[in-house]
Amino acid sequence: EFRDIFDVDYFIASLRDEVRILKELPPRLKKRVEQGYLRSMPPVSWSDISYYHNQILPMIKKYKVLHLNKTDARLANNGLPMEIQKLRCRVNFDALRFTPEIEELGRRVVQILRQNGPFVVLHLRYEMDMLAFSGCTHGCSNEEAEELTRMRYAYPWWKEKVIDSKAKRKDGLCPLTPEEIAMVLKALDIDRHYQIYIAAGEIYGGQRRMAALTSAYPNVVRKETLLPSGLRFFQNHSSQMAALDYMVSLESDVFIPTYDGNMAKVVEGHRRYFYQVPTFPLLCDTVSCYTCH
Repeated sequence: EFRDIFDVDYFIASLRDEVRILKELPPRLKKRVEQGYLRSMPPVSWSDISYYHNQILPMIKKYKVLHLNKTDARLANNGLPMEIQKLRCRVNFDALRFTPEIEELGRRVVQILRQNGPFVVLHLRYEMDMLAFSGCTHGCSNEEAEELTRMRYAYPWWKEKVIDSKAKRKDGLCPLTPEEIAMVLKALDIDRHYQIYIAAGEIYGGQRRMAALTSAYPNVVRKETLLPSGLRFFQNHSSQMAALDYMVSLESDVFIPTYDGNMAKVVEGHRRYFYQVPTFPLLCDTVSCYTCH
């Protein structure tokens, strides 16, 4: 839940002059919800302000309580009033602060890294679920490709079942492999003695797939190796673990995402908002095309 990751009181206080935020519904409205008078819906993706004025606001007036059950990419990026864009940035980069426990652990991880010199954060999206749902199997064995396909078919809510891995990779829609990112780091002339912090879950294929990267850059670290005892309360809580990676990504000397996903985009924006530090959003189609040859 929201409160498991973010500081709720800070969020409410930060936006008190812009939006009235309640921790729970007033008794009268809470009773309506308990009686079933609740409309739930996903707002249309990439909508402009007129959609919320003309479609959403009348529904709020009618039903009193409206549950927006999806919140990803529900507002257009461009063509919005400047005050809305400013509020969006304030919400994303000022009002959203992690819980004190996450903040404290994040600072400890960054402190350990800083004591050992410069560090690069790789947002290495090469986990099993990422590969299964994207259909990207380049570099995998036939058995692994079949395993990833079975995982995709095992989830009925995932609509895209048949995926052409080669075509998707050619279009730049696949994450870079650990082998490819080793080549990229060399091309960027990253010092091989720098710490390479892996911001990700368990890498599919384990040490076998990481061999090229760890051979070229032997100082590869993760939060689990830097602070093993401090993470015991967050084990099996992927969102809190991702929040720690987010904090480390913000503070890194260099941030390199290997896939153009949501976290990569938000980290890039956050770093531009507060800092002037290097971020390298990679063109996956260009890198993949190069490595194919």
